[in-house]
Amino acid sequence: MAIDIMMPFYGDVAQFILAVDSVRSQRGEWRLVILDDVYPDAEPRRYVEALADPRIVYVVNERNLGISGNFQRSIELAEAEFTVIMGCDDIMLSGYVIRMTALISQFPDAAYFQPGVATIDDNGIRSSPLGDRVKSLFRPKGKHPARLSGEKLAASLLQGNWTYFPSLCWRTDVLAAHGFREEFRIVLDLALQLSIIEDGGVLVLDDTVVFEYRRHSASASSWAGSGSGRFKEEKELFRQTAETMRSKGWNKASRAARVHLTSRLNALTQLPGAIVGRESEAVKSLSSHAFSRG
Repeated sequence: MAIDIMMPFYGDVAQFILAVDSVRSQRGEWRLVILDDVYPDAEPRRYVEALADPRIVYVVNERNLGISGNFQRSIELAEAEFTVIMGCDDIMLSGYVIRMTALISQFPDAAYFQPGVATIDDNGIRSSPLGDRVKSLFRPKGKHPARLSGEKLAASLLQGNWTYFPSLCWRTDVLAAHGFREEFRIVLDLALQLSIIEDGGVLVLDDTVVFEYRRHSASASSWAGSGSGRFKEEKELFRQTAETMRSKGWNKASRAARVHLTSRLNALTQLPGAIVGRESEAVKSLSSHAFSRG
């Protein structure tokens, strides 16, 4: 079973090379498609072309599409039955493709798969930042791999999104049927998952660690400024989702969307940095998100 690994690219060249090399370490059948979003340096393309690996395709977009646009382009160019949209700074451990292939065979009805993930820092050293420790608290416990679906899964993700988008392996036709919503640039992965779950899609959760997600460091102040955009998107997504879940009779999930506890707590943790940095708009946005009535 072949898996298409789509890699939208615009970022650090050294980390990109590590990401590409990690894919080349995979056993099993795979194809890597790199979608260069008009990066101003030709070095990434030169590196890939020098590899002369027929399993790797390098595509340069005609114009800069941005995050959501390049993700959507990834879906359009995917050809295999299953697709991964991998970060250009993440690391795919050598057993990833083999493990996904095994899970696909074991759970043929699943819409997507979440493998075990380790977090690494800018230097590639494994770490466990506060946000990831919180994620682990909401990650469903029990014997894995396991099938998750319906209101229980939706409510769990709305309480705290414990998935790692770049590590997910998706059924390509499911991705194509739902796609990424243009109005979301930051929380587009959660919006996509909720759409699939509402439509009856099944997620398989596994514990075997076969992926390393790079969590970049940033100052509290600068994160608060950029993070305010995230909270605006989250608030709108939660508002829409609460209504959708209520109409389905998924009252627990609707309540989780209205409360969005971890999102509020996250906003609270960013307030001190915004205050110290005198970022008045960020302070206003973060305060509104943390203390709004939902």
